Amino acid sequence: MSQISIARPAPIAFPSRFKPLAVNLNLRAYFLLAPSLVFLVAFTYWPVLQVLWQALHQQDSGHTVFVGLANFTAIFADSAFRNALVNNLIYAVATVVPSLILALGFAITLQQSSWVNGLLRSLIFAPVLVPLIAVSSLFLFIFLPGIGLLDHYLAMLGLAGANWVGDPDIALYSIVGLTIWKNAGYYMLFFLAGLQAIPAEAGEIAMIEGASHWQRLRYVTLPYLHNSLAFVLVIALLNVVTQVDHIFVLTKGGPSESTNLLLFYVYQQAVEHYDIGKASAATVVSLVFLLGLSAVSLRRMEQSAEAQT
Repeated sequence: MSQISIARPAPIAFPSRFKPLAVNLNLRAYFLLAPSLVFLVAFTYWPVLQVLWQALHQQDSGHTVFVGLANFTAIFADSAFRNALVNNLIYAVATVVPSLILALGFAITLQQSSWVNGLLRSLIFAPVLVPLIAVSSLFLFIFLPGIGLLDHYLAMLGLAGANWVGDPDIALYSIVGLTIWKNAGYYMLFFLAGLQAIPAEAGEIAMIEGASHWQRLRYVTLPYLHNSLAFVLVIALLNVVTQVDHIFVLTKGGPSESTNLLLFYVYQQAVEHYDIGKASAATVVSLVFLLGLSAVSLRRMEQSAEAQT
C-alpha cells in the first residue's frame, strides 16, 4: 500500500507594512505582563536568591563573612535539625497519605448532585475556611487532658484519655490528626473536579462488563485521576513544609522536640538564636526537599498525560 503524503501549507508571509503592528502588539503584551513580572521577581525570585546568599555567609562582629558550606555542615551536625527533619518526614507521610485517601473517598461518595451530598460537602469543606491558627486554638481546648472534649467523649465510651499534646510519644500524631481534619476537604474539591472529567461511557462499559466497584475504581477512576492526584500531591507537600501555625499554638516544638518541624526550626534559629546563616541553610534544605518531591509528582503527571494521549 503506497503511503499518502500530505503537503504542509507554506507559512504565511505577512506584508512588511504589518511588521510595526506586530512589534507594537509584542510591546503591549510585555507591558501588560510587567506588573506580574515585577511581583514575581520581588516576592519569589529575589527572596530565594537572598536566602541562598545568606546560607553561604555568616555575621561576624557586625561584618558579613563568606563561609561556604559551613552553615550546612553546622545544621546537619545539629541534633535538633536532624530531629526536625525526621519529624517532618513522619509528618509528611502521616498527613499526606490519609488526607488524600479520605479526600478521594469523600469525592467518590459525594460526586452525585443532591441536596444531601451538597450539605455533606459543605460540612467537610468547612474546616478549610477557618484559619489554621483559629483551628489550633480550638483544638487546644479539645486536646486538654481530662477536661477536653476528646477525653470527655472517650470517657463516655469507657476509654481512657491521654495527654494529647504533652506526651512526646503521641504529640506529633495529635498534630497529624488536626492537619488531616483541616486539609481533607480542600483536596476533595480537586478530586471532585477530576471526577467530572471522566466520560460517563467509561463507567457504563465497565458496569456492562461486570466489573466490581474495586475494579472500576482501579481501572477506570484512578487512571483518569492521575493528573488531579499529582496536582493535589504537590499542594499537600507544600502544606507539609509551610504550615507551622499549629506548632506555635499547641506545642512550640515540644515536648522534648517531638513536634519540632523544619519551618519551626528555621524560626528558632532566626528569631530566638539570631543565627541567620543556619536558618537560611535550613530553608534551602527545605526548598530542595520540596522541589525534589514536587518534580517527581509533576513528572508523573506528565507521563500520565502522555499515556492518555
